[in-house]
Amino acid sequence: MSGELSITHLVLEASLLVQLVMLILVLASVSSWALIFLKRATIRKAHDGAVHFEERFWSGGNLAEIYRQIREPHPDHGGLERIFRSGFKEFTRMRKQTGTAPGTMVEASHRAMRVSLSREMDDLERHLPFLATVGSVSPYVGLFGTVWGIMNSFRALGEMQQATLATVAPGIAEALIATALGLFAAIPAVIAYNQYANQVERLINRYETFVEEFTSILQRNTHGPTEFAAGQAGH
Repeated sequence: MSGELSITHLVLEASLLVQLVMLILVLASVSSWALIFLKRATIRKAHDGAVHFEERFWSGGNLAEIYRQIREPHPDHGGLERIFRSGFKEFTRMRKQTGTAPGTMVEASHRAMRVSLSREMDDLERHLPFLATVGSVSPYVGLFGTVWGIMNSFRALGEMQQATLATVAPGIAEALIATALGLFAAIPAVIAYNQYANQVERLINRYETFVEEFTSILQRNTHGPTEFAAGQAGH
């Protein structure tokens, strides 16, 4: 309890600039933790949605029937479902136009899926730059507060006739709190960024693989009926 009171006292007795640095670091830490939990839920939802859709897609079901089930946008739809919906919708639209070459239909569908993939990438990568910024900048912000606090301590020390450790220690201790807060904000942000960036990269690779596989399925079925089975046409 005395340790907590002494730290509180040191923070309250710090200079205005050092207190401002501490406040910025606390806000950065709180924001990064909120985004860490948000990204965790987003990535988990995207992963579970991809697994669920791939199981249904490669089970040999009718693609037109799958499209009818997810035709309307819904918040629960995963990224792969949205990519498939955009590609199959464009393929069906082009197929209804008389005189459209098979290659044109496939290219239009592939282009629509790439556009949808770009939107999914933007959604998955959202907030990751903030975590990277907090992880890389926070230690330097904390160090700035520490350097400024130590400068003030030595300047005040120079005005004293006789200096002791008891007079120097509080000023240095309150300055070092800024560095501790910088590390406290940076370490979780760096760990979360590295982990989530790797998971996002794997999800994006999964999406890109699906786009290419579905494009191959469409290429093999441009001269056949639209309502074909994924399992029979693809894997």
